[in-house]
Amino acid sequence: MATPDPLFNETLLLLGGAVVAAPIFKRLGLGTVLGYLAAGIVIGPIMRLINDAEEVLRVSELGVVFLLFIIGLELKLSRLWQMRGDIFVLGTAQVVLSGLALTGLAYVSGIAGWQGAIIAGFGLSLSSTAFALQILDDTGDTNSEYGRRSFSILLFQDLAIVPLLALITVLGGGANADSASMLRDAGIAVLAVAVMIFIGRFLLTPIFSVIARTGAREVMLAAALLLVLGAAAAMQAVGLSMAMGAFLAGIMLAESSYRHELEADIEPFRGLLLALFFMAVGLSLDLKAILDNLLIIVIGVPLFMIVKAALIYVLCRLWGSNKEDAASIAFLLPQGGEFGFVLFTTAMAAGLLSPSAASLLIAGVTLSMALTPIGAALSRRFLVREEKREEIPEDFEGAGADVLMVGFSRFGQIAAQILLAGGTDVTIIDDNPDRIRQAASFGFRIYFGDGTRRDVLVAAGIERAKIVAVCTQKREVTDRIVDMVREEFPQASLFVRSYDRIHTIALRAKQVDYELRETLESGLLFGMKTLEALGLSETEAAIIGDDIRKRDEKRLQIQAAEGFTAGRDMLHNRPVKPEPLIKPKRPVPQEEEAVSS
Repeated sequence: MATPDPLFNETLLLLGGAVVAAPIFKRLGLGTVLGYLAAGIVIGPIMRLINDAEEVLRVSELGVVFLLFIIGLELKLSRLWQMRGDIFVLGTAQVVLSGLALTGLAYVSGIAGWQGAIIAGFGLSLSSTAFALQILDDTGDTNSEYGRRSFSILLFQDLAIVPLLALITVLGGGANADSASMLRDAGIAVLAVAVMIFIGRFLLTPIFSVIARTGAREVMLAAALLLVLGAAAAMQAVGLSMAMGAFLAGIMLAESSYRHELEADIEPFRGLLLALFFMAVGLSLDLKAILDNLLIIVIGVPLFMIVKAALIYVLCRLWGSNKEDAASIAFLLPQGGEFGFVLFTTAMAAGLLSPSAASLLIAGVTLSMALTPIGAALSRRFLVREEKREEIPEDFEGAGADVLMVGFSRFGQIAAQILLAGGTDVTIIDDNPDRIRQAASFGFRIYFGDGTRRDVLVAAGIERAKIVAVCTQKREVTDRIVDMVREEFPQASLFVRSYDRIHTIALRAKQVDYELRETLESGLLFGMKTLEALGLSETEAAIIGDDIRKRDEKRLQIQAAEGFTAGRDMLHNRPVKPEPLIKPKRPVPQEEEAVSS
């Protein structure tokens, strides 16, 4: 029997570790990142099943490259320009001030001389793009205000790697000898970025158009991989990071019609390789170095994370973030980053850091990465974030009608069309400024206001309204409005959009005048039209739909009296012959059929 290939065995181990650890840690509320880290630590430093962590890390870094490409696809140049203040002002302040503070700590601790301390301090000021963005993705906060600000800081940190690598050359004694070559390298980097922008703007979309016309999906996939890896390799060749090259390629295609296709092609590679990256970080954790320098690491790692987090919090507050957002960013970005590995290794080769100091710093960065998901989870548990909503002045001049509609959701928009077409004036209030502006562009008169406030309802004319139509989207908001109107304005009839079946029963218990589940009538209509497409007549489909509507109403009455699980026998769970539901035995005249429908 042939001996299994070691590479095959290692792949099985990594896949098995990911499959076991990620769901467990996700279930515990700790996130998949910490699960991948734990799996890597168990497979590598503890059980020693995989020893070549560096090779795994080198391959898995492509996950970060693919991640930045996908982020670039979701960012248009106009939006990137809007973020310029966060990127270049807040990002610069974070790197410079954190770098200086951590340089002082590194020098005082005696890790290296002043030149090495500068590299150590600024290397630790860089955070992990992969860890931070994966945590944001896991929690669904990527597009939140603090998520966008965090990304801006991370983007500047990726840009800062270039001058920091140049700084190693200067501090290593090559300032005079290599000044010309440094200027030449900087010029080549700028030229490479300009060439990439030109290719992205004018060539990529036509190329993908030609490939798409071939109809060969595997060629499209190959082209997507070639684009990402080619851009990454080109930027690395001129001294920039691979991730930055992929990010630029993504931005250039952000407005392309092939954006969604490319994202779908790359996403599986991104997810798998990024999981492998986190496991590789766990594999590379040097437990012996940590144990040998336990006191320094136990004191030093939390200290540098606290100093960095405090500076990030203060800078974000000064830049306009609220307390919750500033704290969330501080908890998300206190760790060292993957670019720190590059800086410390390069500094060791230049003689600025001793091998033991470089190993100690790398171990500290790795440990800080492992602690970050825990800190982020604690911040989500203990921070109460209130969404910052834009407000516009409440002006109810001209308000007051027979119908007061609270909430201008899609449901309310359709209902308002019926009322207006029937000659009934409607006063509409909503607390979403964007929705109000959008509705105003179509000629609707909507007032800004919070429908859960009594004074707002009075100003909107509830005391003159015959009917209050509550069309809000959230059950808890709807219930608050219904309770207040029932208590404060009993003269008004309440017509309410219910959230679901349970909500319908609860609203009936509050004795509203009329309630309707949005999904009921639309689902009935959809089902009837499907039956018609399968060959039933419009009359037959309408009879069946009416029977289902009556059954639903009877079941609601039974559930209200006997509990939610009652009335199951009234549900159809297998095909029913239509004959018992269809009364007419004779052909239906055309006139009668038209009336029935």
